[in-house]
Amino acid sequence: MPPPPSRSPRKLSALVLAAALGAAALGAPSPASAAPAADDGEYLVGRGIADVTGEAAETGTMGYSSFDQKTSGIHQRQRSRAYVVVDRATGKRVVYVNADLAMIFQSVQQGVIARLKERYGSLYGDENVLLSATHTHSGPGGYSHHVAYNLSVLGFQSATYRAIVDGIADSVAKAHDDLKPGTISLGTGTLTNASVNRSREAFDRNPAADRAAFPDGIDPAMTVLRFRQGEKDAGAISWFATHNTSITNKNTLISPDNKGYASYAWEHDHEGVRYLDNTPGFVAAFPNTNAGDMSPNLNLKPGSGPTEDEFENTRIIGERQLDKAREVYAGARPVTGGVDSRLAYVDMENVTVRGEYTTDGKEQRTCPAVVGASTLAGSVEDGPAIPGFEEGTRTPVASIIDALRIDTPSWLATCQYPKASLIPTGLLSNVHPVTPKILPLQIMKIGELYLVAGPGEFTITAGLRVRRTVAQELGVPLERVLLQGYANAYSQYVTTPEEYETQNYEGGSTLYGRNTLPAYQQEYARVAASLRQGTAIGRGTAPPDESARQFTFQTGVVYDNPPLGKSFGAVLTAPASSYARGSTATVEFATGHPKNNVRRGGTFLEVQRLEGGSWVRVLDDGDWETTYRWTRINGLTGTSKATVTWAIGADTAPGTYRIVHHGDAKNLLGKITPFTGASPTFTVSG
Repeated sequence: MPPPPSRSPRKLSALVLAAALGAAALGAPSPASAAPAADDGEYLVGRGIADVTGEAAETGTMGYSSFDQKTSGIHQRQRSRAYVVVDRATGKRVVYVNADLAMIFQSVQQGVIARLKERYGSLYGDENVLLSATHTHSGPGGYSHHVAYNLSVLGFQSATYRAIVDGIADSVAKAHDDLKPGTISLGTGTLTNASVNRSREAFDRNPAADRAAFPDGIDPAMTVLRFRQGEKDAGAISWFATHNTSITNKNTLISPDNKGYASYAWEHDHEGVRYLDNTPGFVAAFPNTNAGDMSPNLNLKPGSGPTEDEFENTRIIGERQLDKAREVYAGARPVTGGVDSRLAYVDMENVTVRGEYTTDGKEQRTCPAVVGASTLAGSVEDGPAIPGFEEGTRTPVASIIDALRIDTPSWLATCQYPKASLIPTGLLSNVHPVTPKILPLQIMKIGELYLVAGPGEFTITAGLRVRRTVAQELGVPLERVLLQGYANAYSQYVTTPEEYETQNYEGGSTLYGRNTLPAYQQEYARVAASLRQGTAIGRGTAPPDESARQFTFQTGVVYDNPPLGKSFGAVLTAPASSYARGSTATVEFATGHPKNNVRRGGTFLEVQRLEGGSWVRVLDDGDWETTYRWTRINGLTGTSKATVTWAIGADTAPGTYRIVHHGDAKNLLGKITPFTGASPTFTVSG
């Protein structure tokens, strides 16, 4: 990867399965009983960031469903960004979270809500907490409780799950502790060079009135919420629809991709946030909206567009989102209005849809979930097709795959028509949860903005129809309603009935049949009516907690040994004595397996500069310029090495530097011991 320039101030995530087949808390502020003074602002605003990075080596990634794509280190850490907003007049509060993850699975929602309940009692629950993901495809997986999304990762990965759940809960706790009187502003703009429609054939099947809303076949809307605490800027949430897939399935380093880069550049480069300092600072989230058919790969090939370098594309697409967001942020206008939220659990396999929402005006039904054969083709614009299994191939998950090979009954094939059925996961889920059945449908109000939390990947036209339905029910302008994708749970894609007919990748991955979107429209209208009327809603029955039924085929770390004659942390390859700006420094260390300790909230590396006789950390494994890569040298002896690189930026201060590696080693008795190694010093010249 080339050194970064100096900076100025389908996807196959849905179908791992197809791949396998061929009271108020302590410290909580008391709600004001009367309206606040005008100069205080009508809200309390808090923000927080925490690390959610899981296992950095030998863990399958979540997103592309590739059995071969396993983590081997870190390019940048994954983080959760949380915002708590309290209406000071009513005491109502909401929590919004955006995390550098592929998806928010129901397992994560359940785990986070449980953690928050432990800390805060009934103050935060599933109704007033919205969890969303950026949809990066370059992070460790195995954190779902549904079989389909864990198969390519070889089962449930508890350490990654704990890192994600604990990290999200910590980000909310930091935002809770950070609450101060503040204001909210809202701005909108358009961004036309960071996305392209990867399923144009399906999009063009939609009626002219829908296509007219997107003349270029993309959703260019950028919507920004600006948060201030008193007279100080506190953070921003910048929504824009594009897949977080600039980095391809050939990469094995953990990365938050283009949206994570945008967050990092705003926080770190523009606002001076240093994550390991663990002090409150500016929090900039870049969530997705209805990005189901939006790709960042502008040339409609993986890793292609605007350049042929996937990491450079990550930076450019991220920077384009950042630049537009900061422009909109600067012109945002203050908003008023309270905060509120409603949530209902809906059995999406058994919804009777009234004629007012169907395309033929007749009552229709959704279907038990079926994975379509077209999902095997994948989204060739974001990730190549999944190769099928050769006959007779045996894998660690072979027995599970065999059990999933059942015929789709004719009544279900008719219900799902024209989908060519691959696996009727809805029927299999009666035995063990394969894909979701009961989903959380939530709408959250923050001032004048309404977020429709969608538990899946909605195409831009599907999102438009949901937004129109909700806006009409609420009696608010369409631009005040956003479809927040990848939220609270994950159920693959949602296409319009017309797009479903083409059975492209997105249509084949629309689980509940042709009337999936009309069912969502109907049920979101019900949630919106409850929110508008200020009445309670029939919440339905939440899905069960499946944590006790998880399995894994990962053996874990057996033991670690350093190379003969070396100790852990010893330098195997030393840096050069000096480097010029624009070059890359590389150091190799004897190390242990990173699964021994994911070092959440910490780092596997530091770049340190000598200042006044003391070593000062200037970079870590969350920074864009560094990489940490783990390599197994000998599996029998448990020997491995860590390779740390630093792409020395053009703005690097001249001086004396060294590279430090932090790791952990496991002995034969299972004891894990931390260690630290440091390279010889070297200089950086101008």
